[in-house]
Amino acid sequence: MLDFKDLTYIVAIAKYQNITKAAESLFITQPTLSKFLQNMEKNLGQKLFRKLGNRFLLTYAGERYVSKAIEILNLKKELDQEMGDIIKNNAGSLKIAFPSMRGTYMLPCTLPIFHSLYPNVTLDILEANSGILEEKILNGEIDLAFFNLPIRSADIDHEIISHEEVLLVLSASHPLARSGIRKEGCRYPWMDLHMVKEEPFILQIPGQRTRHTVDQIFKDKGLIPRIKLQTSNIHASVELASKGYGACFVTETHLKHIHLEKKISYFSVGDPCTTVDFVAAFRRGSYIPYHAKEYIKIVKDFT
Repeated sequence: MLDFKDLTYIVAIAKYQNITKAAESLFITQPTLSKFLQNMEKNLGQKLFRKLGNRFLLTYAGERYVSKAIEILNLKKELDQEMGDIIKNNAGSLKIAFPSMRGTYMLPCTLPIFHSLYPNVTLDILEANSGILEEKILNGEIDLAFFNLPIRSADIDHEIISHEEVLLVLSASHPLARSGIRKEGCRYPWMDLHMVKEEPFILQIPGQRTRHTVDQIFKDKGLIPRIKLQTSNIHASVELASKGYGACFVTETHLKHIHLEKKISYFSVGDPCTTVDFVAAFRRGSYIPYHAKEYIKIVKDFT
């Protein structure tokens, strides 16, 4: 008879594709895990993995096993969370994630508040780009992730935290630094992107949320940007823009938390401006534990 330990062991081998690394993640010895796999495959009468060098790759049977194992383990986790809420013992664990830039200022402001309210809840924190966070929501590695829309997977649901504007950033010494105009519906000076169509741009790497939005802005205007640099480091892109290296785009919330040596000018762009939704994302149909809902409230209050 299979138990949850069996499922966890097989999923770990599939994740790391290496017995030694999988054993380390499970805090057991490599021989113990190797022996377990041998017995498991013998009892099943079916190979779950095929070896390619030092890598353990899933067979078709292994793919089906792991797919169902992940579903079962996620259901168990949700059941444990729901039972914990029913017991009302204010204890448990919560796995949350942010993109790196967002995490640098949101975690120091929200975690102490959460800990003061729920000192017996263990928080595991992950920082990674939004595409990776979507994958980890789907496979159950994290309970909640906070990032900007859009969401690619239909199996991920979300709750809107706030709306924020995407701004064009130029050095304060740029010839166009004072060329923004007042426009209805904009909280910042507005600039027509055609005015900067010849400027070099510092853009996020493809796949990041702001880059997706910026690409759409240029497409709507019928413009192709002159890309001087692509980087995932939002702080660095604004710092470079402040020093005249190029123009960049950043959400207004990020801008509030970036401290620069040199001044910048920033502008609304679009028709009349461009906003994105900052959301709390979670697996569609999953049970949202009480402590996760409480952490969402704290993030909303901070934002």
